[in-house]
Amino acid sequence: MTNVTIDGERLWGTLMETAKIGGTAKGGIRRLTMSEEDKRVRDWFKAACEAAGCTVTVDTIGNMFARREGKNPDLPPICMGSHLDTQPTGGKFDGILGVLAGLEAIRSLDAIGYQTNAPIEVINWTNEEGARFTPAMMASGAFAGVFTEEYILSRTDREGTTFADAMDAIGYRGDTPLGGRKLGAMFELHIEQGPILEAEDRMIGVVTGVQSIRWFELTITGAAAHAGATPMPARRDALVGAARAIEAVEAVALAHAPDGVGTVGILECRPGSTNVVPGEVFLTIDLRHPLDEVVARMEEDLRARLAEIQGRLEFGLERIWVSPAVHFDPVLIGHVREAAERLGFRHRDIASGAGHDAVYTARICPTTMVFVPCKEGISHNEAEESTFEQCAAGTQVLLNAVLAYDATLEG
Repeated sequence: MTNVTIDGERLWGTLMETAKIGGTAKGGIRRLTMSEEDKRVRDWFKAACEAAGCTVTVDTIGNMFARREGKNPDLPPICMGSHLDTQPTGGKFDGILGVLAGLEAIRSLDAIGYQTNAPIEVINWTNEEGARFTPAMMASGAFAGVFTEEYILSRTDREGTTFADAMDAIGYRGDTPLGGRKLGAMFELHIEQGPILEAEDRMIGVVTGVQSIRWFELTITGAAAHAGATPMPARRDALVGAARAIEAVEAVALAHAPDGVGTVGILECRPGSTNVVPGEVFLTIDLRHPLDEVVARMEEDLRARLAEIQGRLEFGLERIWVSPAVHFDPVLIGHVREAAERLGFRHRDIASGAGHDAVYTARICPTTMVFVPCKEGISHNEAEESTFEQCAAGTQVLLNAVLAYDATLEG
């Protein structure tokens, strides 16, 4: 395998340049799926890839594919990538590091004129975060056949805008059919989004898989009433019910500690007036554990606890998304581990606590991930931070692993 060295300064420059697109006053990024900011970063990515000699195509739900040809066009592409969208108060590295690392890999190959056996593609998967449209990772899921195109196009945000309308508004409904073609392999570089690598002074996480996730929406219905004229015993206060439901989520997670976690991420109180007893509350619930069977038990536990506390309220719990535990390809994991060892980086095997597009690509092609540390494990936060050295190290490991896998293919 030819040694190809990435340009860390160039990589860091692209990270800082794209961080200005949707940049917030606190140093983070707000770049929701199919927003004007999303359009701007997509335009930037397309132009940068074309300048690097790639052909860029966009499929019918906005996934972007930047292709660099290899010696054998009949081989399915080796892919790198992640996502460009962010949380409402997201950071500079979540997702986009994996996309820009792929771009840097291609630029580095171009710099020495190295041609891989297989084509190389860098992918921007649409709506990984699930912050504007749910569920998360829905476009990579649709590519893998988990969701239909019609389902994706019909999803609505909290304001009632459909995914299809939002995509058309920024001009990113492509003409390449969704799915229907083979990927040779998928490598995704990402910040850890947890504290383990930093705490152990490890530069690289060799990701072995992703834990099981279930998402729910809970609507609690009581009765709106006057805050001053309605006696306490007569009230059907939906917000009180929500408070007890939130405690139930925490209790479920603690009962399955240390690996079980539970989160209420959205809480909406209606009608939302100071002097009105809340008549309805909407909230979201996220349950996770490395084992599918434990997450199933967590759901059973949650439903039982909610039945006990609902009283005169109506609790409508709907499971909206299930992402089973994923185990990545051992051959690709081996290439990542060997790359980290050859480069002299301290590393460890690690399972991902967060969901990633790699969860769905693992269903259709050999897949693995590379983690680099982030400060104090903070992510989905404007304070999210990874260093120049960490980003460069992860990108070098990524490229070396890709080239090692490519060397096993027939040119």
